[in-house]
Amino acid sequence: MSKELIIPFNKPHLTGKETEYIHTAVQSGKISGDGIFTKKCHSFFEQKYSFKKCLLTTSCTDALEMCAILLDIKEGDEVIMPAYTFVSAANAFVLRGAKIVFADSEDQSPNIDVNKIEPLITSRTKAIVIVHYAGVACNMDKLMEIANKHRLYVVEDAAHSIDSYYKNKPLGSIGHLATFSFHETKNIMSGEGGMLVINDERFINRAEIIREKGTNRSAFFRGEVDKYNWVDIGSSFLPSDIIAAFLYAQLENLEDIQARRKQIWDSYYTWLKPLADKGDIELPHIPYYATNNAHMFYVICKNLKERQELINHLRSHGILTVFHYLSLNHSPYYEGRYDQCTTPNSDRYSDCLLRVPFYYELTDENIALITDLIKDYYA
Repeated sequence: MSKELIIPFNKPHLTGKETEYIHTAVQSGKISGDGIFTKKCHSFFEQKYSFKKCLLTTSCTDALEMCAILLDIKEGDEVIMPAYTFVSAANAFVLRGAKIVFADSEDQSPNIDVNKIEPLITSRTKAIVIVHYAGVACNMDKLMEIANKHRLYVVEDAAHSIDSYYKNKPLGSIGHLATFSFHETKNIMSGEGGMLVINDERFINRAEIIREKGTNRSAFFRGEVDKYNWVDIGSSFLPSDIIAAFLYAQLENLEDIQARRKQIWDSYYTWLKPLADKGDIELPHIPYYATNNAHMFYVICKNLKERQELINHLRSHGILTVFHYLSLNHSPYYEGRYDQCTTPNSDRYSDCLLRVPFYYELTDENIALITDLIKDYYA
């Protein structure tokens, strides 16, 4: 029998000024897109991480859809991405007519195995979309070398990756384009919300147009044109300034949020390492070139049956844990349309990876209870 939940998987953290800033936005008389707080958020990211251009969006999914439009993805183009990822990454390019080609994960982490990419490239390949899983960087030097060699675009799906780095370069600053998520499960959140980062200046002007329903409205408000017109395809991708106001309150507390999350991550790792040393579980791997932004903590069980038993064991004590992605190449949509590919590592993470509760208010006592119960299961 499962008992009443006492430790949820996620709990949104409020820093204290979210509602104050929302009130300020409302009082400003402009709560539609690109208001005062949207501009503050853009400036924060561009100054702190040296992103060339940032544009808030209503979701990371929308930012990915903007990437597909900006790259002129068309029917017959091929886009390579990891099989172990969220469906939004694939959908954004499928909507433009692309064929998705899936690559397997690494042995030591769910990140795309960069060594598996080059054999998948054909004359129809147009872009590589990578995901920095759990905010831990992919091998970007090797990836960009391959992309440059074959003249391919690179999109960094940095949904998990705020304040994380690859060899001192912020994630999201390396590919031609990048996307971030501010969903309530992320380190910095606004309920829903996302951001497009443009590192290649060729895309900046068109990105503004696509985001504004295909019009040059942004240029009009800057006084660069005397009227605005429908000049390209696009949609309404910009969020309300109310969302940006909430987000800005979070960004002001980024250092505090990150410090606490790293403490939680370190506690999980320290208290579960004895199980990993015995070979009962595997713990997250942080390669030498990557930093850890403490987006999540997970354990890798030996098989699907063991993971489900561990989920049930923790749930019976009021603790909610969840698994994550299922290999997209085995999804009903994909299997009915494309040739199958083998992704043994992605499949293993689909069957064996288990995410434990992770949020700012999680106490040391909570973590001790969770890790003790995991130890009890393996005992």
